[in-house]
Amino acid sequence: MHRAKPPGIHLFECAQGSPLSLRSCQALVLILTFFSYASYRAARKTMSVVKGVLYPKTSNNYVVLYGGWAPFDSRDGTALLGDIDLAFLAIYAIGMFFVGHIGDRVDLRVLLTIGMIGTGFFTAAFGAGYWLNVHSFYYFLGIQLIAGLFQSTGLPSVVAVVGNWFGKRKRGLIMGIWNAHTSVGNISGSLIAAALLKFGWGCWSFVIPGAIIALVGLIMFLFLPASPESIGAEDDNFKDSGKNEIGTPLLEGHTEVAEKAVGFIEAFRIPGVVPFALCLFFCKLVAYTFLCLSVFVFHFLVTKIICWWRTDSTAVVLSTLFDLGGVIGGILAGHISDRLDARALTAASFTFSGIPALFLYGVFGSISLYWNITLMFITGMLVNGPYALITTAVSAYLGTHSSLRGNSRALATVTAIIDGTGSAGTAIGPLLTGYISAKSWTAVFTMLMVAALIAGLLLSTLVMAEVSAKLESWWSAAAPNDLPVSSEGGA
Repeated sequence: MHRAKPPGIHLFECAQGSPLSLRSCQALVLILTFFSYASYRAARKTMSVVKGVLYPKTSNNYVVLYGGWAPFDSRDGTALLGDIDLAFLAIYAIGMFFVGHIGDRVDLRVLLTIGMIGTGFFTAAFGAGYWLNVHSFYYFLGIQLIAGLFQSTGLPSVVAVVGNWFGKRKRGLIMGIWNAHTSVGNISGSLIAAALLKFGWGCWSFVIPGAIIALVGLIMFLFLPASPESIGAEDDNFKDSGKNEIGTPLLEGHTEVAEKAVGFIEAFRIPGVVPFALCLFFCKLVAYTFLCLSVFVFHFLVTKIICWWRTDSTAVVLSTLFDLGGVIGGILAGHISDRLDARALTAASFTFSGIPALFLYGVFGSISLYWNITLMFITGMLVNGPYALITTAVSAYLGTHSSLRGNSRALATVTAIIDGTGSAGTAIGPLLTGYISAKSWTAVFTMLMVAALIAGLLLSTLVMAEVSAKLESWWSAAAPNDLPVSSEGGA
C-alpha cells in the first residue's frame, strides 16, 4: 500500500537537496512517537487529578469543607465518577481492537493525527463544562466515551510505527527507554493539571493538555514517517544509506506478502499472543489499581504522618514516584530481555518480584514519608517493568513473528489485542477495589498480590520453553569443546 511522504519531510528534503538518512529517520520516529504518546497520557491523566475537586472534601460528619461540582458533589459522587471511569476504559479497550485492525490497513500518520486532534478537542470539551456551567451527568459521560474512542488510537499506532523502523537487535532496550513516554506523560499531565487547579478545574486543567495533544497531532501529520516505504525505502540510494547502521528496519527484505494485513484470528494464533495478553490484563489491573490507591486513597496511608498531607497537589506530586520507578523498570526489563533473549522469563521475574514489594508497601507505606517514597518507587519499578516490556518490545516482536511468514503488517493488530485485553484490567481493578475496600484495605493489597501471582503464572509455559531453549543452546555450544578430548582419548 502506498504511503504519502509527510509534507514537512518533503519540504525539508527539497530545501537541503538530499534525502534524510536512515538513522535520521529512526531518530525522528523515536522522538515524534515519544511525544505523541506522552501527550495522550497527559490528556488522560487530567481526569484523575481533577476528581479531587469534582467530588467535595468532607469532614467525618460529612460537612463539606471545600470543592464539589454538581452532579458529583453528593454522596453518590464517587459512584458517578466511577461510572465515568468505567465507561471510558470500556470504550477504550473495545476501540483498541478496531483501531489496531484499521491501523494495519491505513496510513498510521493520518490515523494518529485524527486520534490526537479528536482527543484534544474532547478533553477540552470536558473542561468546557465548567465555563458553560454544565451539571448534566450525561454530558460528562458522553464526552468521556468519545474521548476514550479517540484515545484508543494511540498505543497501537505508535508501537506499529516504531516496530516498522527498528529490527530485533536491541529492540528491548530501545523500546524500554522509549516507553518512558507513558511515565513522562503521566507525570507531566499530573503536574500541569495540579498546577492549574487554582484557576478552576475546567479553565486550564483540561484545555491546556487538550491543546498540547492537538498541536502535537499536527506535528505528526507534517513530519512523521510511518514506515520506511513512506519516504522512499524502495529506492536503492535509501537502502544503501542504511547499511551498517544500528537497527535495520523490519521491512528489510520487503515482499508482496508484507502488503497483506492479517486478521484477528491469524493474530490470535501467533504463539505467545494470548498468554502475554492475559498477563498484561493482570499487570494493568495491579498497576492502575495501585496508582488509583496512591492518588485517591493516599490519606488512608498517611494518617500517621498527617503533617505532610496538605493539598491535593501534594498527593499528585508524590504519586508520580510510581511513574518514575516505572521508567527505570521499563528500561531494565528491556535491557535484560535483550541480553537474555527471553521476554517471558524477564516479564515473569519482574511480576513475581512485585509481590513482596506490594506487601511491604501495604505494611510499611504509612510509617513515614521516606518509607512511602522508597517503597512507591520500588513498587513502580517492579510493577511497571513487565507492563512496559509487554506493551512495546513484546508486542513488536509478536507482530513480526516468524509464523507470519514475512508479513510485518500485524504490528498494530497484535498491539491492539494485547493492550486492549490489558486495558480491561484497568477497568476491572478499580471497580473491584471499590467493593473490597469497603471491607478492608488489607484485602485490596491481597487482591493485588494475587493478581501479580496470576500474571506471572500465565507465562509459565513460555518461561519453561525459553529456559529449555537456553539450556539446549548452552549444551550445544559446549559439546564441540568436548569432541577433541574424546577423540584423543580413543586414539
